[in-house]
Amino acid sequence: MNPSPSIRVENLSRQYGALTALHNVSFTVNPGEIVGFLGPNGAGKSTTLRILSGIMPASSGSAWISGVCVAQNPHEIKRKIGYMPENNPLPDDMRVVEYLRFRARLKKVPSNQLRVTVEEVMEICDLTRTARRKIIGTLSKGFRQRVGIADALLGQPEIILMDEPTIGLDPHQIQGIRQLIDNLRGKLTVVLSSHILPEIERSCDRVIIINRGRIVASGTSDTLRQEFLPGNRFSLEITGDPLALLQQLKLAAFEPEIISQKAGSNGLYHISVRAAGDPNTLGTQLIQTLCRADRFVLHALAPSKPNLEEIFLAATKRSWEENNDSKPRPAKANTSAS
Repeated sequence: MNPSPSIRVENLSRQYGALTALHNVSFTVNPGEIVGFLGPNGAGKSTTLRILSGIMPASSGSAWISGVCVAQNPHEIKRKIGYMPENNPLPDDMRVVEYLRFRARLKKVPSNQLRVTVEEVMEICDLTRTARRKIIGTLSKGFRQRVGIADALLGQPEIILMDEPTIGLDPHQIQGIRQLIDNLRGKLTVVLSSHILPEIERSCDRVIIINRGRIVASGTSDTLRQEFLPGNRFSLEITGDPLALLQQLKLAAFEPEIISQKAGSNGLYHISVRAAGDPNTLGTQLIQTLCRADRFVLHALAPSKPNLEEIFLAATKRSWEENNDSKPRPAKANTSAS
């Protein structure tokens, strides 16, 4: 029997006057999952997290956290979640340990457990040795993000909501935050909002793609590849005539499609191809076929997978096409004389 979802959202909508920020958003997140909430700026990610955290009401629809209705029990919800907002507002004049103790008291951590609780979250976020006594205003962006995550972990929440936790960080800082998120895997349910696609792909078990306030796709990277960009893809490097490459593949019944083509130096072409066939033997068959050609020379061939950016573009493109198709078309004007 599957456990009840940690987060359940049904037909959630939010309007700001005439602007619709969310439109009938529905999804679930299971216990222990790390789910990426992916979309461009203004897609509705932050609005969704604010509604889930009980900070902002929805215009319509419902959301439940561990089976508790957010709209009816916002105070109980706040005890079940840890929320790290985008551009996490921290007091610049407090020391890290002072701030976390202050936050622990606000979250009703019992006084006899307060010191131990703060020490635990500082240890998890690697703040004990390097930043414990530092004034927050002197911290780097990466350490400020760690303080924000430590704050979210206070009070033993069941669910962590993080809004753009790696925004503005350098590669070393991003790696540290990524490791921190990995350490939570299986222990807590985590929803990680971001518009940085590689971070979502590396850190998350599953992806929910939102665009213009609508969910346009949901699943693992592999299932989304199969849904939006199916088929076997290969990256090739050749010198010679790219058109001859396409003709050679057609003659061999690989049903080819050139996805992209880029001319490099010394007459070298970098080509991405989709081809039909058994994925277990297709690479070998392609090499055998292409090496026999005389109008081009094959230099390299390797299987390739569409990355999350390509999946995102394909998913949003499909949603735009479906929305345009569903809109009523204006009737043609009657130009005949009466």
